[in-house]
Amino acid sequence: MAPLRMVILGRQGSGKGTQSERLIGAYGCIHLSTGDVLRAAVAAGTELGRQAKAVMDSGGLVGDDIMNGIVRDRLTHADIAAGGVLLDGYPRTSDQADALEAILDESGHRLDVAVNIDVPIDVVTARMLDRGRSDDTLEAIQRRLELYEEQTAPLLDWFDARGLLATIDGVGTPGEVFDRVVAAVERQRR
Repeated sequence: MAPLRMVILGRQGSGKGTQSERLIGAYGCIHLSTGDVLRAAVAAGTELGRQAKAVMDSGGLVGDDIMNGIVRDRLTHADIAAGGVLLDGYPRTSDQADALEAILDESGHRLDVAVNIDVPIDVVTARMLDRGRSDDTLEAIQRRLELYEEQTAPLLDWFDARGLLATIDGVGTPGEVFDRVVAAVERQRR
């Protein structure tokens, strides 16, 4: 079977990190998180990395043009061509999803599935408060969750319109959730 190409979505505290680790172990794909890709481009000193660094150093958010270019560059590497990719934190908007679709089309690939790990807001809020991180105040958590809802609802619609969205129940043990994620991935790959 062809290497897996998927996007993982979910509110902060939904268990994306745990499930991503399990997925890369099971499928052998490369885990690409937005932060890692940006840091790598900056460290490599690529043209897009220098542009991203300038924006981040000034306190701004890296725009779609730079982010899409950095993702495009990384998706062309041999390790992803051979092993597939699990995208985490990208795309964040419908415009980025359009760009991802075009990037994959150029290389003759397509996205297999976008898994949305659905955990109720009260549960993820409790999980994040339990972590005890200094930036996990109730107000900060609520703001991050509001932003996620604003940005992600159109993205979920984008994936759903293309028959790529698999929403799974993210409440349960990590093993139970993983079994649901794998079942959803396998249904989409058929």
